[in-house]
Amino acid sequence: MTTALFTDPRRPLVLLDTAPQPVERIFTPGALDRLRRDFEVRDVSGDPVALDELLPEAFAVVGQSDLPAERLGRAAKLRAIMNVEGNFYPNIDYPTAFARGVRVLGCGPAYAQPVAEYALGLALDLARGISREDRAFREGRERYLGDGNADAVVMRHAEIGLIGYGNLGRALHTLLRGFSPRIRVFDPWLPEASLRQADLEPATLEEILATSQFLFVLAAVTDANRKLLDAERLASIREGARVVLVSRAAIVDYDALVRHVEKGQFLAAVDVWPEEPVAEHHPARTTEGFVLSAHRAGGIPSAFTEIGDMVIDDLTLLARGLPPVRMQAAAPELVGRYRNKPAG
Repeated sequence: MTTALFTDPRRPLVLLDTAPQPVERIFTPGALDRLRRDFEVRDVSGDPVALDELLPEAFAVVGQSDLPAERLGRAAKLRAIMNVEGNFYPNIDYPTAFARGVRVLGCGPAYAQPVAEYALGLALDLARGISREDRAFREGRERYLGDGNADAVVMRHAEIGLIGYGNLGRALHTLLRGFSPRIRVFDPWLPEASLRQADLEPATLEEILATSQFLFVLAAVTDANRKLLDAERLASIREGARVVLVSRAAIVDYDALVRHVEKGQFLAAVDVWPEEPVAEHHPARTTEGFVLSAHRAGGIPSAFTEIGDMVIDDLTLLARGLPPVRMQAAAPELVGRYRNKPAG
């Protein structure tokens, strides 16, 4: 007798395959109780046999399961695939899912606020040398009053550039408003009118690189923008700028980035890396002008539990025949373009 025969026909079956997130990280005990009250829940993490056995009866898969066309073809009752890692991966046959009426949802909105706050913190650090002067103080090299502020700047009325204006860009925009800056945005996926309606200035990439005192790199990675910031474009960044990278490492040529920071063209704060963990002798570790971070901008406890709440809210809506409203719906026109890879 297969595992599938043990499902409860009175409640929709939800399969949990949440790795690399443990179930208890994204669902509090109260959230799990709520989920199990209205749905039959089976944890199939790391068990592809159980996934295959239960998939024909599943209402939703919560996680990053491999779902090629053959598997989706056997999932007659499937209505939702809910990614809880943060990326839309190329391990799903998206056209088949959409053709079968399956919603593909992502948890990106849960990370937008914590990443935006962290990005702002990194920018303020670069503006005022906070972590640099902390290190100096601990080593007995502190500089008092104006001596430690020769390169300090303020964000108020600054010229700011955003590369990408999705969930993260919108969250960061809200935080930046208090500084009354001039904000230019480069996002080829958005019409200029939508940016102007948000009180932003549409701009070319070249304009943003040349004018931004603070440059935030916020875009998802695609084949089209891989190493968008190559050596030539990095060389065109405004002298003395502060560059904050918190989205996808593949957008930047890191060897060139290190060279430009090393020669003092601009300062940079980096939270994402081409290979993680970062090599012990990576030159960024010893290059003055960097603020370094180990891919920790978004992964905070409140974001993880927010993901669980989002999943339950949208599952409840879907079970009632209503559209999901909290998670990010994969756009058929875009999801196949992403080239994201798992964190770490």
